[in-house]
Amino acid sequence: MESALPLVFVAIMGLSLLLYVILDGYDLGVGLLLPFADDQQKDVMIASIGPFWDANETWIVMGIGVLLIAFPSAHGIILTNLYFPATIMLLGLILRGVAFDFRVKAGDSKKAMWNRFFFIGSLVASMAQGWMLGSYITGLTGSLTNTIFSILIAFCLPALYCVLGSTWLLIKTEGELFAKAAGWARKSVLPMAIGLFLVSIATPMVSSVIAERWFQLPNFIGLMPIPVSSGIALVLLTILLRRDIEHLRATNPWYLFICPVIVCLMAALGLAYSIFPDIIIGQMTIWEAASHTSALQFTLYGVVIVLPCIVMYTIFIYKVFAGKATELSYD
Repeated sequence: MESALPLVFVAIMGLSLLLYVILDGYDLGVGLLLPFADDQQKDVMIASIGPFWDANETWIVMGIGVLLIAFPSAHGIILTNLYFPATIMLLGLILRGVAFDFRVKAGDSKKAMWNRFFFIGSLVASMAQGWMLGSYITGLTGSLTNTIFSILIAFCLPALYCVLGSTWLLIKTEGELFAKAAGWARKSVLPMAIGLFLVSIATPMVSSVIAERWFQLPNFIGLMPIPVSSGIALVLLTILLRRDIEHLRATNPWYLFICPVIVCLMAALGLAYSIFPDIIIGQMTIWEAASHTSALQFTLYGVVIVLPCIVMYTIFIYKVFAGKATELSYD
């Protein structure tokens, strides 16, 4: 039981961060697409994420909280090395939050300005998250090669978020905005696919640990379902998006949204395999970083209470606010 506790907490942390990427990813994606819509469509786009986006960010709080409590040694090293991009990300998220409220409350004359700030906050947060992910994958070394790799992911992650955001809009919108969202999805898939391919090629080049784990037999054969599943999901998404608008309207839009979700899931599984049992590649295992067993046992009681509450609340709000979005109102 004692040796299993770090595994339980690292699984909870990984699941929380994966859910954050998927859930907050689509609303960051909607923010990135905002400049390409007209004023009325912007209101509907914001309304499509309005009930959810605060709750979506709960998952990153959960993930970082587990890292702090269950793996304090790793938390200190990771956050120290990622202090600058983490600060930039938080500033972007804060700007999004301020812009979300002020875009309406500040009056029509300032609405366009706050729309731009919402886009800027979304872009800054997305790129900062990509930078942090790239730095983490390369073991927080900070070398020139690894910095270039971090920049690559910083540009690729917004493309993934745009695909998530545009397919989310296919679920929540109709009419002309639905057609625009389909066009945005078509344009975003190729950059996302190219980015994922480049990252897949570059990752083993910048990390010998990951390269060794992936390219040894029989590991290589056993891991093939991960890239194959991602490829199938991307091909299926491309085929569905090539349908004309009328056929696309008749398609269950959740099918399109699930495709990039599968890509995220496969990427998370690949990353988990690449770094396990380390929590910081080449520096510290999850058992070395874990808190004392008694502390983990005490914390587990809280997690058992809090985690189901978050899950039930998330399911509840998605059920209550299901259906198509209408123009956002503050009345």
